[in-house]
Amino acid sequence: MAAPHAVAGVEGGSSETGLILSDSSSGDVKRPQFGTRFLTDPRQVFQHNAWDNVEWTEEQEAAAKKKVLENSQPLPPEKQEEYDNRANEYWNDFYTIHENRFFKDRHWLFTEFPELAPQCSLNHESHSEASVTDAGQQDTLDQEQSREVAVPPHTDGDFPGSSATYRILEVGCGVGNTVFPILKTNNDPGLFVYCCDFSSTAVELVKTNPEYDPGRCFAFVHDLSDVESDYPVPDGTLDVIVLIFVLSALHPDKMQASISRLARLLKPGGVMLLRDYGRYDMAQLRFKKGRCLSENFYVRGDGTRVYFFTQDELHDLFTDAGLEKVQNLVDRRLQVNRGKQLTMYRVWIQCKYRKAPVQPPETLD
Repeated sequence: MAAPHAVAGVEGGSSETGLILSDSSSGDVKRPQFGTRFLTDPRQVFQHNAWDNVEWTEEQEAAAKKKVLENSQPLPPEKQEEYDNRANEYWNDFYTIHENRFFKDRHWLFTEFPELAPQCSLNHESHSEASVTDAGQQDTLDQEQSREVAVPPHTDGDFPGSSATYRILEVGCGVGNTVFPILKTNNDPGLFVYCCDFSSTAVELVKTNPEYDPGRCFAFVHDLSDVESDYPVPDGTLDVIVLIFVLSALHPDKMQASISRLARLLKPGGVMLLRDYGRYDMAQLRFKKGRCLSENFYVRGDGTRVYFFTQDELHDLFTDAGLEKVQNLVDRRLQVNRGKQLTMYRVWIQCKYRKAPVQPPETLD
């Protein structure tokens, strides 16, 4: 259920990320560092395809707020209910049409989220500030320490990946553009990856991919918002949960319960990783009247939905689920179409939140 990329002529469509890396999966490839191209002279804006950490002027922010307000009249309740009830149908239609041709593999993940391949010698410098990178490295260390002191959770019998020592779950896996890069890059023999999607069509495309290995991966259909539905793993067994442009597809009223349910699956010291749409992203400003479901929540032309977050909203969702902040930052990027002389302002939010690690027992002198 990953969010669509930009498609010419599709209202509200948007690229997932401006972070692009080589497709090489070799562990010793040096990854480029992000966040280092700054626009200091506006006259040079069309010299590159993208600029990092672009701050808006007061006039730009005011114009964005005005645009959102103009198109904020919500659809009638019966239409909103229809889009909610038929959400699975719309996502199945999306993947039936596009199959695995719509998304590119997300190799940038290993720079932004080193927790996905902690044993690999990648360049872990992020586009964020050094203090944030340090926090991420400390988080990985805490996970290693927590394994040594945590008591393994009680489980009733075997489950897929029960013998693994490092478990990752991606929610909203789509056709595997995160899962397969993880399996290629992370060669830890103790790794097991779970992936799920609301769309049965998407999950079937994952399972029929030649790179799908049932010995290292388990794909299944799951509705993130159905908190009564079981996951194939017991609580307290996952090291990492990944949410890439998926939480924004849920109805806002269902987000807190969904995050709280996921948090129960994490081991002590485990982390939840998120990248999603930020408030006043270009995709939000492109929505026309008649597409608003509720405040900052919209329906695309194909029936799929999207919400645009603030940092505070995401912080509250994670902390109310009992997790503690490691990272919560806004990635503001200016993308440029040099051929058409167009500028496009993108806003994404990236988060890492952790379940508190188990403290080692005190020893008597």
